[in-house]
Amino acid sequence: MGVRGLHGFVASSCPHVCTVVNFKELAERHRSQHPGGTPTIVVDAMCCLRYWYTPESWVCGGQWREYYSSLREFVRTFTAVGIKLIFFFDGMVEQSKRDEWVKRRLKNNREIAKIFHYIKSRREQPGRNMFFIPSGLAIFTRFALKALGQETLCSLQEADYEVASYGFQNNCLGILGEDTDYLIYDTCPYFSISELSLDSLDTVMLCREKLCQSLGLHLADLPLLACLLGNDVIPEGMFESFRYKCLTSYASVRESCDRKGNVILAVAEHISKVLRLHQGEKKLEEMLPLGPNKALFYKGVASYLLPGQKSPWFIQKPEDVVTLDKQVLSMSSDPESKQEFPVCMDSESKQKLPVGTDPEFNLEAPMCTNTEVKQEDPVNVGPEAKHQVTVVLDPEILKVARAQHVQAESYLVYSVMSSGEVECSNSLEDATDQALPSQAFVYRPVRQRVYSLLLGGGGGGSSTGPAVKEWFVYSGNPLRQPDLVRPLQMNIPGGTPSLRQLWLSQEPGIQAQRLDTLLACFDLSSSREELQAVERPFQALCCLLVYLFVQVDTLCLEDLHAFIAQALCLQGKPTMELADLQLDHIDPRAVQLATLLVRGLTTLVLVNGACGSPWEMADFMPWHLFDGKLFHQKYLQSEKGYTAEVLVEQNRSHVTRFHTLKSVVCKACGKESRPIVSRRHWRPHHAGRWGRQGSSSHGTSSGYSRSGHGQHWRDQGPGSRQYEPDQWRRY
Repeated sequence: MGVRGLHGFVASSCPHVCTVVNFKELAERHRSQHPGGTPTIVVDAMCCLRYWYTPESWVCGGQWREYYSSLREFVRTFTAVGIKLIFFFDGMVEQSKRDEWVKRRLKNNREIAKIFHYIKSRREQPGRNMFFIPSGLAIFTRFALKALGQETLCSLQEADYEVASYGFQNNCLGILGEDTDYLIYDTCPYFSISELSLDSLDTVMLCREKLCQSLGLHLADLPLLACLLGNDVIPEGMFESFRYKCLTSYASVRESCDRKGNVILAVAEHISKVLRLHQGEKKLEEMLPLGPNKALFYKGVASYLLPGQKSPWFIQKPEDVVTLDKQVLSMSSDPESKQEFPVCMDSESKQKLPVGTDPEFNLEAPMCTNTEVKQEDPVNVGPEAKHQVTVVLDPEILKVARAQHVQAESYLVYSVMSSGEVECSNSLEDATDQALPSQAFVYRPVRQRVYSLLLGGGGGGSSTGPAVKEWFVYSGNPLRQPDLVRPLQMNIPGGTPSLRQLWLSQEPGIQAQRLDTLLACFDLSSSREELQAVERPFQALCCLLVYLFVQVDTLCLEDLHAFIAQALCLQGKPTMELADLQLDHIDPRAVQLATLLVRGLTTLVLVNGACGSPWEMADFMPWHLFDGKLFHQKYLQSEKGYTAEVLVEQNRSHVTRFHTLKSVVCKACGKESRPIVSRRHWRPHHAGRWGRQGSSSHGTSSGYSRSGHGQHWRDQGPGSRQYEPDQWRRY
């Protein structure tokens, strides 16, 4: 993250840039200088997830009750010394940073493969050196912080820009994070989360003024330096030959620096001694080998300019703009200049949609949606499709979606409506396990129905809504392009209600309509009565389990027992007891089952938000429903054939609930022609994988092969990449 090589350079060659400070002392000083003001720290939450996740166990799906406690302690410590925290989360991946996003996801895939190899060979969790954050951590952290009474915001563009802007405009005490971009922005002080001692509230402040002194630069030169070194916008290789030339002509190479450190010093010297000679006279493209990358480079430099700031390296007037891939970028972030970012993928169809960076929520800003799809539909397999539509979205509804997004009250809804593009990062999934599907495939039919609801056109007959671009990580997906995923029609008794009804109506009976719509997204309308009879918070869990067991026919009765038993035993169990729980060994299949359930809970966040929140968000927060180690324990016990009484720890009320919940799930699955049977009744199938007797080679006997109701996971190809084999047909 951030500027290439800068973190290592500061740590090894410029240690004086880093100063140990104490937040309590800084807060007292801030109050004396600003009477009546509250010292506020802007937290880049995505940088802090690893710091916050302190539970020892991480591979089993997340120790959510322990994690919630660690967040509560973090908040309490700052509140006790009178410091206000404001948390920012990434809400969008900017197009200019998509390549970097993909690069990191592919790297994560390699790390996850090593984790599963370790588990299979050692039957235990790897050390912290292989730590990978549990699936869904960023999403659920938003809701945990909100539940703890904290101001939690989701960005409309790259979060680091909004964090830096907020700190700059609100005279904040500082920024807490771990990203060298915060050394480049001309904003409030930057503090390291990795160096924070919560006991003493000591941490390290990285001073950009001292960095400039070391490099012989001005603050306004730092964005130029960052782009010449390479960052999340400018690929590292773009200026490799330029940096080499700087290094060869650099006279004072330091033996104390490694090569990267000397490159930074050499480039800084070139800026101060060569480029500055012609500053204001020559354009940057006349002094630097920008070539065809001129627009990208200018965009990279301008991306560091906060509202009201200008760069001395731009000769152009603030209103001058450069064009990059049909995106218009203002050369300055001066509020006087009009800054627009129309996203145009196809010029044949235009909608009136908001511009994410426009603080006034300009509804007249155009956005174009890709309406002509010339690739095979990844879901409704058929010949080449040329599909043209015009979607007219209600401005008031769009404004509501935007507000919910900014307040971190929804997940993916605004991304679907504003850009038609969504992403989901890596999950702890075993790429070599062909018997269990990726969560990306399992929940795709649910997402398709949500797309139908949000974009229209899925209410009857064939879907007419536009395809949504999905950047979802799964095995075999090189992420060279997004999957084009069409909306899927909804089957709701009485027809599909409008978003205006679902989101804004206060009429009697609307709550029942919202629930009908939610169940229709999971195609479980026929089980409404049984699910409604279940007590909270188990309604959401049962809905998810029914969907999972219908969709994935390699799940057995023992799996169901483990899911239900852990949810029941979790109720009222002290956090310390969960932390102290020890496992005999780690099973890779249980690790992936935990991922499937937790990603199902994140899918519930999406669906519930899209349907107007028929369920309270707390009902499917994992700290109320799921604990990784506890599930793993119940899974291992269930595999050994333990009775229900033993699984629920001899708790009589739990035994009754266990049989009730099991009955609800089995009955609902039976309606979908999906009997759940014990693994003991199965036979070995295809090199140790399991399949129900009577299932066809393509798994078409599962309930989800029904025409018009979405595809079973094995029948879903790897997206829009026609040249790749359908990996799930190997079953």
